[in-house]
Amino acid sequence: MKFVDEADIRVAAGAGGNGCASFRREKFVPFGGPNGGDGGGGGSVWLIADENLNTLIDFRHQRLFKAQRGINGMSQEMTGARGEDLEIRVPVGTSVINVDTEELIGDLVSHGERLLVAKGGDGGRGNIHFKTSTNRAPRKFTEGWPGEDRVLRLELKLLADVGLLGFPNAGKSTLIRQISAARPRVADYPFTTLYPNLGVVRVDLERSFVVADIPGLIEGAADGAGLGIQFLRHVERTGLLLHLVDMAPLDEQTDPFTQVRAIERELKRFNPELIARPRWLVLNKADLMEPAEAQRRAKALLRRLRWKAPWFVISGATGFGTIALCREVMDALQLQRRERSSAAAADAGD
Repeated sequence: MKFVDEADIRVAAGAGGNGCASFRREKFVPFGGPNGGDGGGGGSVWLIADENLNTLIDFRHQRLFKAQRGINGMSQEMTGARGEDLEIRVPVGTSVINVDTEELIGDLVSHGERLLVAKGGDGGRGNIHFKTSTNRAPRKFTEGWPGEDRVLRLELKLLADVGLLGFPNAGKSTLIRQISAARPRVADYPFTTLYPNLGVVRVDLERSFVVADIPGLIEGAADGAGLGIQFLRHVERTGLLLHLVDMAPLDEQTDPFTQVRAIERELKRFNPELIARPRWLVLNKADLMEPAEAQRRAKALLRRLRWKAPWFVISGATGFGTIALCREVMDALQLQRRERSSAAAADAGD
């Protein structure tokens, strides 16, 4: 399943510089004639696909992008400098739509791909162009043409970097509320999320990742029970799975060990490759017990599972342990990206 991130922005290309109306002024040249130069062209606006970006969150804060205007023409037939182009980096997979016409301008599907979204205006003409046999001293010049000005809708079909697994009421929605700006519904009674919740987790100014819960996973999901079959397909696209376990279930007879094994069976039945996907154990709701008791329960569960992968004890409600979890997740995702880039470069070399 794909999720869509959207942002509306306005792009304005630079106007062209005005032409110049001037005349030669030299000693012993009383009638030097016109020598006004042309104005420089305005800068254009380009979108560039960047694989290091994965969200459109930056466009929530800046919505207007303007390229530089061209410099006016000058005397001695000097053409004004062209305005600098403006390059805007967007995630790979971004679709660009003209809001006024609903026309698809283009899709940026590969790293480094460029798309012209607003063309700069042409520069005006200086009076040197208007000299004729009957008009040897023209004072006419033209102004620069305005650049294109558009309102664009950027749409990014997001494939979450991190998928949250777990039984209903394991705390997936609460965790997303804690670590991102997403606000899924949560309650103090057991229920399952009906729709996938998507959140952008910003670790620092330069690093962020997309996390989504996988709702409706119950025993038999691989056979179509509940909503799980719809979202197990989405799990195939994630780079890392976080398996949330309720350390303090409402029903004392509920066994976290049994729930972990049940989810593993569903993953394996749906796609055997999923069980080998990087999966970390996240023991949630540590705030409902003393720290020593939380550690005791965690270590007992890890021994029963013979767990070798990374594991964390957190509280999605209070935020305990979530910062360290997000930083570790970001580091792991960046390592995966570097490995993919190295593999792609090696394949290209062959």
